[in-house]
Amino acid sequence: MKHIAIIGTGPTGIYTLQHLTGQSQHLAITLFERSDKAGIGMPYSPETANHWMLANIASIEIPPVVTPYLDWLEAQPDDRLAFYGLEADNLDDRLFTPRLLLGEYFRDQLLSLVDSAQGAGHRIEIRESTEVLDVVPQGDGMLLMTSGGAAGPFDRVILATGHEFPDDDAASRSYFPSPWSGLIEAKVPAVAVGIMGTSLSSIDAVMAVANQHGRFRRSDGLLRFESHASGLQITLMSRSGILPEADFYCPIPYEPLSLMTLPAATACLSEAHPLDALFDLIRAEIMRADPAFALRIGLGGLDADSFASAYFAAREGADPFQCARDNLVEVEHNKANRITVAWRYALLRMHEVVEEIFADLPDADRTRLDAGLKKVFVDNYAAVPSESIRRVLALRDAGVLSILPLGPDYDLTREASCSMVTANGQTHVFEVFIDARGQVPLSSKDLPFPTLRAALLKAGFEFPEVAADYSLIGVGDFAGRLTMASIPYLMHDRPFVQGITACAEIAAAIAKGVATGQRRRLVS
Repeated sequence: MKHIAIIGTGPTGIYTLQHLTGQSQHLAITLFERSDKAGIGMPYSPETANHWMLANIASIEIPPVVTPYLDWLEAQPDDRLAFYGLEADNLDDRLFTPRLLLGEYFRDQLLSLVDSAQGAGHRIEIRESTEVLDVVPQGDGMLLMTSGGAAGPFDRVILATGHEFPDDDAASRSYFPSPWSGLIEAKVPAVAVGIMGTSLSSIDAVMAVANQHGRFRRSDGLLRFESHASGLQITLMSRSGILPEADFYCPIPYEPLSLMTLPAATACLSEAHPLDALFDLIRAEIMRADPAFALRIGLGGLDADSFASAYFAAREGADPFQCARDNLVEVEHNKANRITVAWRYALLRMHEVVEEIFADLPDADRTRLDAGLKKVFVDNYAAVPSESIRRVLALRDAGVLSILPLGPDYDLTREASCSMVTANGQTHVFEVFIDARGQVPLSSKDLPFPTLRAALLKAGFEFPEVAADYSLIGVGDFAGRLTMASIPYLMHDRPFVQGITACAEIAAAIAKGVATGQRRRLVS
């Protein structure tokens, strides 16, 4: 048997196990999980989420492991659903559910998958409460140094460690370097709270604080926030000061694009100005899909550098909460009537094509794309659950929540008891500050495994380079034996890689590589 180690048992690790054990070749697979319960994943664990925080993916989009998510939900007892504010009669495949409940699903699925895999002849072992400290080549295999001693050797090691954020050591009672650095357990007083960011992660941070000082109640079809904590003032901050839009209805699985195909986008790489040629495709696709939208923003006169400004102009010039109210009415009407907004759907599908060729763009074009088009694509695919927008509006109506647009230049100063943000000539003081800007790309020097980190840096790789099956390329004894499936380390060349669907796609590619040995270069 091939002996394989999977480090991390969140969605990437689970889907990798699913695809590996779906092969005819019997494997011996050991899964390592540093927490005491395998299968949950950092974003879905009680340490980083509470039952108010919603997952940004519905059942229809979640690749099944053993049982589809909706089928699993429908099999749960009423009291378990009620604990999370759900009712059996209201379950459907486009419902957004709490993160904690999705974590319970993945743990159940992992245990079911292990049972079925062992029944099919695979050898599966799960080592919980076991942190992997280093990965060391040994002969023809790989040895893991863990908190419980050495393990291995393994023929292949798959890093599926998921999100990584600043150490908890940087956190204090007044400063949280991420929403996952002790915020869930912290007692946040009813004071001025500043939250950097306006995405779903930032809204989650708002929920973590607000629910300590009040509760949401629904009456007469409206959601209201009730609190007696008069001192609580929460401020969301970002450069633009806009809120994300609510998740919109569209056909799933995705329908094919008309013009912006992968072959057409790849052909742009041979042009004298690849990004400009790529934008010509993007513009043509939007014009074909939604001429009225194209006319409204003057798309015919825009280029790759000016498109983002035109795209955001209406929202940046208006009250963000009123924009959110109007958008919520629109998307709820469209969901009820199964109406697809063509330009939104086109952008949603096109970002996946752009990501496929991003790594091959010239450095100058990558920088330009980061400064403009990337913001448009992220705004589009990072739309948040409607219920999250309702909660934001309820907090606004209760006088608890405000938004501060920082502009292009601002200063953040941290002191022992407060944080100060200076923007547009004014200084704002926050007794509690939470940085909720989300995951950033990580480089080789950020890897927590000393031997692997040293090997990558010695070989001159600022960022890990991987093959089509995500196995490491060009790093001595690690090449072909270590698989890099940790999303933060892939983001440099794949700027939109995120979410559960990406985890499943990465896992499928890994399993194909293990089965066939095909290791062509992922990017040139």
